[in-house]
Amino acid sequence: MCSKEGAKVLPPHVLIFPLPAQGHLNSMLNLAQLLCLSHFHVTFIVSEFNHRRLLNHTTTHSTFARYPGFRFQTIPDGLPDHHPRAGLRAMDIIPSVLKISGPCFNQMMIENHLFASAGSTRPVTCIIADGWLSFAADFAEENGIPLIYFRTVSACALWAYFCTIKVIEANEIPFRENGMDELVRSIPGMEGLLRCRDLPSICRVDDAKDPTLWHRITLTMQTVRAKAVILNTFEDLEQPVLSNIRQHMPRLYTIGPGNAHLKSRLGGNKADASTPSASLWAEDRSCIDWLNAQKSKSVIYVSFGSITTVTREQLLEFWHGLVNSKQRFLWVIRPDSVTGEDGDRIPAELKECSKENGYMVEWAPQEEVLNHAAVGGFLTHCGWNSTLESIVAGVPMICWPYFADQLVTSRFVSEVWKIGLDIKDSCERVVIENAVRELMEVRKDEFLERASCLANMARMTVGEGGSSYCNLNDLVEYIESFVN
Repeated sequence: MCSKEGAKVLPPHVLIFPLPAQGHLNSMLNLAQLLCLSHFHVTFIVSEFNHRRLLNHTTTHSTFARYPGFRFQTIPDGLPDHHPRAGLRAMDIIPSVLKISGPCFNQMMIENHLFASAGSTRPVTCIIADGWLSFAADFAEENGIPLIYFRTVSACALWAYFCTIKVIEANEIPFRENGMDELVRSIPGMEGLLRCRDLPSICRVDDAKDPTLWHRITLTMQTVRAKAVILNTFEDLEQPVLSNIRQHMPRLYTIGPGNAHLKSRLGGNKADASTPSASLWAEDRSCIDWLNAQKSKSVIYVSFGSITTVTREQLLEFWHGLVNSKQRFLWVIRPDSVTGEDGDRIPAELKECSKENGYMVEWAPQEEVLNHAAVGGFLTHCGWNSTLESIVAGVPMICWPYFADQLVTSRFVSEVWKIGLDIKDSCERVVIENAVRELMEVRKDEFLERASCLANMARMTVGEGGSSYCNLNDLVEYIESFVN
């Protein structure tokens, strides 16, 4: 690309800054690679803690080595190395990043002349920041840099967060443990759909003036400060909700599912169509060998993601429910996922008694597992990345959401998209057994048929001419307009 005078025109240089958590890293690394495929230069901010783990457990660095304009830039997240970064304490990352990472970010941007990109002298063209990072909007406004926010949750969850003030004004919260099954009528487009228990977990308070509740509301409402907003979803999946969001955020780019979109742009099923792993844990690939020995659609995959923690009592309820269902299961139990004494180990009796029908690993290559012919269901925490990966793979879900946006998304899985069951707020072996039987036996064909239809829609939207494909092209043109 050359100017009229023959001088080389440098590509746009985008700085991407996710919240330093596994789910946020995954979706924003997919975006980074999509932009690299458009020949952009990308500086990707990653916490020092997560960068060390990425180096230990993934192929991320080797994957991005193919893009000469890509580089990682590390920054402290403000938490000590021994902090668990899981369970309810996972939310400590938000105030820590706002307090510690924000000032460090501002200082680095200024000291490095707005981060001249690798191999060029072009400063940052625009910032794509995680929607929780309010300081990015402050910095962008002060320095005249265009800001785009990336909200890594579902559109339905974002809209529920955005309308929380309406819910408060309608006296539909606080409701902690009271009236959990009452319908919420104050969210436009969701009237009569969400129950109180389906609202984001920040709403489970005793006092409508709860400071944490209002802090999250404030962070959500400031999303409109950005010039544009990116969502990892697709039009056919959440169109009615997207219409409501666009009334407040008109320049909205839906480019998901990010994992499928990236694979499509890399060449579909060709050998070079590998997506980078952003796993912070070492993947145990022995589970693939175990799956290879199972019958088609006979296995339920169980994983509660990178943050969820359970008590040993809950662990045993899940185990009894799975074993009593008589279904084959592949169960991911992270080393840090069980709270209490000896919580860092999978109980020996579980491993021994699960040998007949089950297989347990500390971490699995999830996309590969979900796309394996033996997998017929997914017992999940309903994090948005996991939900989208399951949708793309055509795998029905049993949703046991842990917190935050997961509570909203799980309701849509069961009641809107109808590709699974929602068992939130219940951890009893009988409930789990019945849900597994219903998904894997009683209504198996029904769920698989709907999941297959949705998977086809997801694949079409990221193919040439699909809505997400076109929206990404529009996003690329929009960013290019900043340098013209």
